[in-house]
Amino acid sequence: MNPASAQAIPAPVTDTHALDVNRLRADFPILAREVHGSPLVYLDSAATSQKPQIVIDTISNFYRHTNANVHRGVYALSAQATDLYEGVRNKVVRFIGNEATEEIIFTRNATEAINLVAQSWGEANLKAGDEILLSEMEHHSNLVPWFLLAKRTGAVIRYLPIRPDGTLAMEQWEERFTVRTKLVAITHTSNVVGTINPIADIVSLAHRAGALVLVDAAQGAPHCPIDVQALDVDFLALSAHKMLGPTGVGVLYGRRELLEKMEPVMGGGDMIRSVKYTGATWNDLPWKFEAGTPNIADVIGFGAAIDYLMGLGMDNVRKHEIELTGYALSRFAELDGLEVYGPTDPLKRAGVISFNDSEIHPHDLATILDRRGIAIRAGHHCAQPLLERLGQTATARASFYVYNNHSEVDALIEGIQAARKFMGRS
Repeated sequence: MNPASAQAIPAPVTDTHALDVNRLRADFPILAREVHGSPLVYLDSAATSQKPQIVIDTISNFYRHTNANVHRGVYALSAQATDLYEGVRNKVVRFIGNEATEEIIFTRNATEAINLVAQSWGEANLKAGDEILLSEMEHHSNLVPWFLLAKRTGAVIRYLPIRPDGTLAMEQWEERFTVRTKLVAITHTSNVVGTINPIADIVSLAHRAGALVLVDAAQGAPHCPIDVQALDVDFLALSAHKMLGPTGVGVLYGRRELLEKMEPVMGGGDMIRSVKYTGATWNDLPWKFEAGTPNIADVIGFGAAIDYLMGLGMDNVRKHEIELTGYALSRFAELDGLEVYGPTDPLKRAGVISFNDSEIHPHDLATILDRRGIAIRAGHHCAQPLLERLGQTATARASFYVYNNHSEVDALIEGIQAARKFMGRS
């Protein structure tokens, strides 16, 4: 069998009815290790997910058997590498409910995808006084590119409010749109309070006002079924490393009629149709936005991650997350003096729980938990304005994914109780 084709389509890892978490945990080699003499309890998937063996093997197999540059060679290795690389666009298309591979642009991450839109579409279409609407729960990656664009163009940034429970105050949204509103940039799912936003409703409001919508799906795509056609979004960004894939790979989806009019923001090889001493013309979509040698092996590894998730079934991934998050929220409720942020209904949130103990700083808590092999995040989570909105400078955050189970939630609760004793609390 051709080693290139053998690595292309991993077999589904479970059935399509439910997640057998104990079974699939064996697919993740890092979960077998110990940290400080205790079994690893990895609760930081919102920062980056762990990788199943099939993703690791796919990347290794590419370098062992198929390593060559793409698009440029007529020899067998290059043709095989190109087929594997371009085949991942088809997988992304299916994963996000799209139909056209030319609307799928590979980037380094969701951050670069958002910056691409800001620098290309934004530079060409926004002028002084035009408005960009953002929510109060955005990650820095969906704030700072627009700050830079506003500084360059004179555009105005306005904020769409959130309620105390971390959900969007949708009743106040319609009044925020004006004739100057050109773009809404909104997160699908908050990486701090876990809120899953009503994207279809937001898109409907924006389009009625004549504005475009960019969705930051870095936290949403790993956990929920995404259908860009049903949502009618104009742009969508995601990152491979948060959805079982490798770092260094992201995706920008954009409607073809928008991408066709946008200028590339990076120049070099592969993004050109022709080059003369007097100038250049651009390649077709999507390659006009992909200058230079791409991250070939990791894109192919991302394809294996998509296969793995689709084998699980994204509806099953979401059901598991709802159940586990509901269990975690119930366990958190047993602890007095613990403030949990975001919606209390697990149906309205992702498996991201930010919290604070009234007497233990988040960094102290994270350090103590680490001694028990429990990995959580502490800090502002690249969302400093939201933390300020919550009246905090930092929170502790536990985030779950397909490989987490009840016993790990129990270990976290026991770890918090142990930290309280260590810090002299009853």
